[in-house]
Amino acid sequence: MAMSAAEIEDMIKSALPDARITVEDLAGDGEHYAATVVSEQFRGLSRVRQHQLVYAALQGRMGGVLHALALQTSAPE
Repeated sequence: MAMSAAEIEDMIKSALPDARITVEDLAGDGEHYAATVVSEQFRGLSRVRQHQLVYAALQGRMGGVLHALALQTSAPE
């Protein structure tokens, strides 16, 4: 079962309430997305750690229900 962009955004927002999030369905199949997440919680963290926080917010759906997620993360400027 595929996920919607809104579901992905809601899950990330639950874990990172201050985040500005955009999610785009790249293939129109509900399985391949690109997301940009900007959160103060990322400040001072490595890119790997930032991505780990986003993946944790998705509660194990990566690689299963959600096949691919291209991530861009950063702290606000």
